[in-house]
Amino acid sequence: MLVGINFRENSLIMVNETEEIADETAETDAAEIIDPPEIDSKYRMIILAAQRSKQLQRGAIARVDMDIRKTKPTRIAMKEFQEKKVNFEILEN
Repeated sequence: MLVGINFRENSLIMVNETEEIADETAETDAAEIIDPPEIDSKYRMIILAAQRSKQLQRGAIARVDMDIRKTKPTRIAMKEFQEKKVNFEILEN
């Protein structure tokens, strides 16, 4: 009997923590400004799309409205860059 009560209390704590996390992420998303630089070559576009594709394959949320089950991650990444939905920086060596 005591175990059931503790479980309920823990689950209520977990719900409250997730609500707080959701509130924090909503505030962070609203503050994010997306202003990527221009992509100056098709080669840079391929490299960026490949890196973003890896992120999508590892579970990142797509920022464009495409069916992720029917569309390859590379195509989703390229669409994100075309619509300027992803931030990135060009680093000079």
